[in-house]
Amino acid sequence: MSPVTFSDDQAEAYDALTDLLARAGIDLMNSTLLPLQEDRSQVMAIVGKAGSGKTLLLAKMVEALEAAGVDLISGDYEGRARKDRRTLAVLAPTNKAASVLRTRGVPATTIHRIIYTPMYDPEYEKIADWLVGTGDRPEVEGLTDAALDRAKAFYDAHKSIPGALAAAGLKGSDFIQGWKRREDPLDIGFVDESSMLDEKQYEDLRDIFSTLVLFGDPAQLAPVGQSGKMVFDTLKDGRKLELSRVHRQEQDNPILDLAHALSDPALSFEAFERLVEEKARDDDRVVYAGRVEAALMARSPVLVWRNVTRIRLIQAWRAAYGATVETLLEGEPLICDGIELPLKHRKKRIDLEARGLIKGAQVIYLGPGKRPGFSRLHVMGAEDPQVSAASIIKIEAPDEEEPFIPFAAHMGATFLHGSAVTIHKAQGSQWDTVQVFAPDLYAAARSGREEAGTPLWKRLAYVAITRAENRLLWVTRARLARPSGPLITDDLRTAPAQLKLETETDG
Repeated sequence: MSPVTFSDDQAEAYDALTDLLARAGIDLMNSTLLPLQEDRSQVMAIVGKAGSGKTLLLAKMVEALEAAGVDLISGDYEGRARKDRRTLAVLAPTNKAASVLRTRGVPATTIHRIIYTPMYDPEYEKIADWLVGTGDRPEVEGLTDAALDRAKAFYDAHKSIPGALAAAGLKGSDFIQGWKRREDPLDIGFVDESSMLDEKQYEDLRDIFSTLVLFGDPAQLAPVGQSGKMVFDTLKDGRKLELSRVHRQEQDNPILDLAHALSDPALSFEAFERLVEEKARDDDRVVYAGRVEAALMARSPVLVWRNVTRIRLIQAWRAAYGATVETLLEGEPLICDGIELPLKHRKKRIDLEARGLIKGAQVIYLGPGKRPGFSRLHVMGAEDPQVSAASIIKIEAPDEEEPFIPFAAHMGATFLHGSAVTIHKAQGSQWDTVQVFAPDLYAAARSGREEAGTPLWKRLAYVAITRAENRLLWVTRARLARPSGPLITDDLRTAPAQLKLETETDG
């Protein structure tokens, strides 16, 4: 395990987790697995604001568990169950949140991909067993030795079974026959961005994992309908540890400085804007902007509070790129708003969701599919992002109760436009550069509203600011800069994900 210097509170949390895992039969001190003494259910939360080192702690715990012989479950493929094995899954509520962890070297998947597991064709399951080390090199009709070698090389580098099978020349429809709800429980679950969990998801996870560790930020916005409460707020003393010190690697970061400044109860909105302006003068990672940059909106949406602002920005952006109400341009960003399928098509719903089209997923439109009503899509943050699916695309307009639908399948995945999103829906996501629409936060400040005892505008500002990985644009006026060029999708077509999945769902 690579060396690391923990802060005092990180070291305390690491020791507490070590004790928790020892009760689950995993001895991290000696990297060994022990017999379980009793069947118990236990939950712990590690909470802290942005920059406090939650992700570093999570990553080091994953390294230690793997070194002790715990099997990491990815959601791709689990192989044959063994009585003697111990399992770990690292989870996030959304594809984008999982991808943020993966870029930091933590092999994460979505909660949905753990609740539902893929069913593999038995012939291709032999390849998967060989790749994970539980079977011999197979002979499969139609696949050459060179194809199997490509699959092995890909798996060794990326630890993805679907990616490896795609490298061998197979499509997802060749080897995945369907999806089923998990029947076998797992041992340990690490859940990042757990402030986004609702009570139903939390109970589902408690049913699956005997040991559950929640990593979350108490300063974020609670799920809608939970009165400002997060699932870890109910944990008793000793089961919730807080990382309070900003980790040394994050100390020289003006974006985090702004986020932490919001904890000052005396700070007004006007004083905060002055602070943003001062940071912008000293550091080019913060920009005090007089208008929204249209080009950035194609990949990272403008973050707003009010729905009416979101819709007006979307309409202005589409007009700037020359889109009409009857057309959808290649490169337009969309947000999945759910799946519209009747109960009798439950298997198709699971198939779409397992491929990344869950509510809140950010996608880029790549053009029409081969069948009427189908779209070719790139699911941002998904490990295997290329999907073709029956689509119902809704373009909302100001002062209109019903959205315009440029085209639609009879049923399938539904989408709203994604060039602007509410701050609530942005939780769990991160982008290199983020634009925050400050006039909306000013409106929230003027409203005087609070959430869990904190002014709403401060919670909104905190969540919005911490979505930015490297650069923050604080937009002060309702103006949109003209785009510098047309929309492009070349960067997505050449992305590293190899697997293209066709989900021909038309009801």
